[in-house]
This record gives sequence, structure tokens and C-alpha cells, in this order.
Amino acid sequence: MFIEPHLQGVRRGWIEVICGSMFSGKTEELIRRLKRAKIASLKVEIYKPAIDTRYHEHQIVSHDENAIQSTPVEASTSILLMAGEVDVIGIDEAQFFDDQLPDVCDRLALRGIRVIVAGLDMDYMTKPFGQMPNLLAKAEYITKLHAICVKCGNIANYSYRKTDRSAQILLGEKDLYEPRCRHCYYTLP
Repeated sequence: MFIEPHLQGVRRGWIEVICGSMFSGKTEELIRRLKRAKIASLKVEIYKPAIDTRYHEHQIVSHDENAIQSTPVEASTSILLMAGEVDVIGIDEAQFFDDQLPDVCDRLALRGIRVIVAGLDMDYMTKPFGQMPNLLAKAEYITKLHAICVKCGNIANYSYRKTDRSAQILLGEKDLYEPRCRHCYYTLP
């Protein structure tokens, strides 16, 4: 295979997005990919929004309690400042980051870094959530995961909120949310 001489030895970066509803396994998949990168002896850094302290202040933790060390950040531009000589960057709960995140991910990928981002693509009202639509548009690879509807057992794509609190961001687990399919989300109380 012929490789252009000016491209030999050039690292190519890209953006991967893992999305879906709550309880679909997004964080679990992010952790799996990051652990595989570490097994391959790649240098990995992991970030999460400082607002997310549900399970642990300095770890990304899945609902199945798999965990990996991470750095909480207040603003996505901090990732650019903290990212050293790395091969892979993981970002969890992307929907909670500011509007600079897509640009940050672009700039990291242009540095030759594999950027893996996980987040909710829709909020509890089925509206596109945060910067996820922009990240999905920029990504080279997209993985859409589904949960199982707690009402009927079909695939679930919606995060149903079990409380009448209306703030878009309301951190919670099974106490506040449940996965539902389209039919059960719209037709059941």
C-alpha cells in the first residue's frame, strides 16, 4: 500500500460518540473502550463534568458499578489545557458540558487524538440535549445504544422522568428516571 510521504508517521485523530437513553450502557461502553486502549499501552486521559458527583467525585462509574479514574472539569476548554501527550481522551456525560465542547473535540482530533464522547442524546422531554447534536454531526463514528423498556420489555430510547420537577438538568438514577420505549413513553403515566 502506498502512503503519501508527507502523511507517513502522522497520527490521525477522530471523534467517536456513544449516545442513547439513560440505562442504555453508554458509560459502560465508554469504560470498555478506554480500558481496551490502556491494554494496548495507549496513553489515556478521561474527563467528566464537575457537576456529576452521583457515584464518585473523581471516577466515571457505570450503573453496573464499573469504574475508571477521571478528572472533573468545570469548562470544556480546560480539557485542552490539561490534555498532555495522549493517544485517547474519554469524555463522559457530554450533555452537561458547555457549548465549547464540539470545538474542543475538533481541536483534540486535529492533534491526532482519538476522542471518545458519551452522553444522552435527548433529555427527559425528548428534546436534543446540550451539545450532543453538534457532537453527533462532527463524529466519524456513532454508536446508538438502547435500554430495555421497564413497562413492556421492548427497546427503550427515552428517559422518562418519574417526578414533576421541570429543570432540564436533574441528576438522578432509578429513583427519578426509567427507560421507556416510544409507545410507553407517550401513552403511559
